[in-house]
Amino acid sequence: MKNSSLNILSTIKNDLCTLDNNLKKMVGAKHPVLYAAAEQLFDAGGKRIRPAIVLLVAQATIADNSILPEHRRLAEITEIIHTASLVHDDVVDECRTRRGIETVHNKFSTKVAVLAGDFLFAQSSWYLANLNNLEVVKAISKVITDFAEGEVRQGLTNFDSTISIDDYIEKSFYKTASLIAASCKGAAMISKTDKNTQNNFYLYGKHLGLAFQIIDDILDIIGSNESLGKPVGSDLKNGNLTAPLIFALEESPKLYHLLNREFQNKNDINEAIEIIKTTKGIQKATDLAQEHIQASIKAIGTKYDCEANKTLQLISHYVINRIN
Repeated sequence: MKNSSLNILSTIKNDLCTLDNNLKKMVGAKHPVLYAAAEQLFDAGGKRIRPAIVLLVAQATIADNSILPEHRRLAEITEIIHTASLVHDDVVDECRTRRGIETVHNKFSTKVAVLAGDFLFAQSSWYLANLNNLEVVKAISKVITDFAEGEVRQGLTNFDSTISIDDYIEKSFYKTASLIAASCKGAAMISKTDKNTQNNFYLYGKHLGLAFQIIDDILDIIGSNESLGKPVGSDLKNGNLTAPLIFALEESPKLYHLLNREFQNKNDINEAIEIIKTTKGIQKATDLAQEHIQASIKAIGTKYDCEANKTLQLISHYVINRIN
C-alpha cells in the first residue's frame, strides 16, 4: 500500500521501512542466482499491505499499543510467504511482468523461479519455527497448504463455465484470504489475547482478503497495466473465472462462446472485456466485495478502541476504493 495514496500507515511507517531492510537479509541465499532472484522480488516493492495489517493487529491487541519482536518477525514471515506464492503464480500464469518489472522466471528461467519460490517457503518455515509458538506455527503452516489447494483447484477449473460464485469464493479464500486471516489471528495469539479476540481478527482478515481478491479481479477487467503491475485481462487469458465474469455469464450467452473456445482468436480477450463492461457483472462483483468489507469492519467493530483499530477499518475502506 502506498502511503501517498492514503496516509493511514503513519503510525507504523518506520516499522515498514525496517521490514523492507530485513526482508533481503532474511532471504540471503548462499547461491548468487537465488539471491538475485530474491532481490528482484523485493526490489519490485509492492503494497506491503499484509505485514502492515499484522503490525496494526499487534498494536490493537496490546494494552500500550506496542509491537513485540515476535510481531515484527511474523509480519516479515507473512510477506515472504506472500512473495513466494507470487513467484509460483507467475510461473503457472506465464506472466511476463509483475509490479512493472520482469518476473523471476522471465528474467532467469522457470527452473530458477520454482526453486526461488520453494526457497522462500522454506525460509519462512524456518523463521516461523523459531517463533517458538506452536499455535502460531499451526495457524500459519496451514496457509502454505491452502495456497497449493487453491492453485490446484484453479488449474483444474480453467475455462469451466459451470463454476459458481461459491466455488470462486472458496478458491479465493485458499489463494488470498487464508494468509491474511491466519496472520491476523497469529498476531493476536502473540499478544496472548483470548480465543474470541483471536477469532474476531481472523474474521477481519478473512473478509478483507476476500474483498481484496474480488477487487483485484474487477481491476483485471477495468484497470490498466500500470495500476495492476501486470497486463489487463491476464485472468481471462488464463481461463480463471472471476466474479465479474461469472456474474456477466448470467446475462451474455456470447461470453460462453468465447470461453468455450478459450479466447483463441486475437481479439477475443478485448471482446470479452467489452461484453463484461456492458453487463451488471462489475457492479455485482463490487457489491459482493462491499459485503465482505462490511463483514471485516463488523468483526472488529468498536470492540478495540484504539488508533490501530481505526486504521484497520480505514484499510478496509481503502481496499474497496481502489476501483474508484
